[in-house]
Amino acid sequence: MVKDQEFLKLKASYCLDLAKKMGATDASVTVGHTISETVNFRNKNLEASDRSDGLALSIEIYIDKKRSSITSSNLIDKNIKILVEKCYETTKITPEDEFNSLPDKNLLAQKLKNLDLYDQTRFENEKKIEYLNELEEVASEPEKIINTESSFTENKTNFILANSDGFCDGWKKSSFTASSVTVAKDENSMERDYEYTSCRHLADIKNASELGKKAAEQTIKKLSPKKIGSEKINLIFDKKIAKGMLSVFAGAISASAISRGTSFLKDKINQQVFSKVINVIDKPDIVKGIGSKYFDSEGVNSKTLNLVEDGLLKNYLIDTYNGKKLNLQSNGRSGGTTNLYFKNGNISFEELLKNSSKSLYITETIGHGSNLVTGDYSVGAAGYLIENGEFKYPVNEITIAGNFKDMFKNIILANDLEFEYSVNSPTMMIEGMTVAGK
Repeated sequence: MVKDQEFLKLKASYCLDLAKKMGATDASVTVGHTISETVNFRNKNLEASDRSDGLALSIEIYIDKKRSSITSSNLIDKNIKILVEKCYETTKITPEDEFNSLPDKNLLAQKLKNLDLYDQTRFENEKKIEYLNELEEVASEPEKIINTESSFTENKTNFILANSDGFCDGWKKSSFTASSVTVAKDENSMERDYEYTSCRHLADIKNASELGKKAAEQTIKKLSPKKIGSEKINLIFDKKIAKGMLSVFAGAISASAISRGTSFLKDKINQQVFSKVINVIDKPDIVKGIGSKYFDSEGVNSKTLNLVEDGLLKNYLIDTYNGKKLNLQSNGRSGGTTNLYFKNGNISFEELLKNSSKSLYITETIGHGSNLVTGDYSVGAAGYLIENGEFKYPVNEITIAGNFKDMFKNIILANDLEFEYSVNSPTMMIEGMTVAGK
């Protein structure tokens, strides 16, 4: 079992008391305990079973506008005392920064509603093995599947965040994650694909057979890919790939990127950055949500943000430090987004496929080709050719390219949004992108 809140609070209070006695102007402490258990299979055989049990402490000390931090996994009081002393001495010789400070007191979280983020159920290793045995049997059943890998991970975490302004709170959270990776081979090629499921509560995990079957089917479908020529064409992004566009967007509107001037979305508040039908929301209070949280990594209350309304950029993701640089108030996004998603579009998945006579359905991207400074985008990709709404054949060894300034304004979304991850998107079409092929 993870350590209870009282134990963590005692350690945090001990740190804060020491720091104040030494002369710290302010201090902030995070104390956490995580237990993780993982079972791995390969080709229907148990490959590994691991368990980790980690305590961690992180303290930030302020002396006026000077700040430094230190972390440790040793929570013995004697060691904590040494750590605090070292952090205090380091802070004294650290250069001043006028923007260093704790969050404003009035922004700190107070009443926390129950988001049901913790399942105390322990899925014993024998049960994990049974689950993976079933998954592997189904995934390896097709003749063309030549290799399988699967895993099941259970995480339990509890933490406390406390600061010298009197804030002291935290919460427990759990996650159960299973994955299936398969490799298929025919006379023309060898392909790989995967499927996974992750949830807060064990009862919500996907069926093992369903997971293995889907991974195998997706992999076999990719066999014997063809090459295509270069052209401008509409691209349809599978939901697993489409959510990556949101991750790029989140990076471009982070206060750190904006304050440094290293984002193509700098100075775009209240300007049209998407088409008028696009809405983007970051919602921290989804019950059982993978990205749900009560407050950010500084203790600031996290409220729902409408980041994009009818295509207009309405908010950046603001933490205390960079917010002060921008003369903006923190909106509880130190540490990034929570549950980030595009609102559903107005057409079905089938209608999106038939939107143009010819398009490419992208299921995989290769490389990191996003430039947040210029907005340029270029990655390797693979997927399927679609003609008149029908999947024709798999394609690979293509490069897709564009610029986010144009791409965002040419997005069409289906109405098939599902909340499976912390970042979620419906199936997405982007019109008129450049594809480089053979």
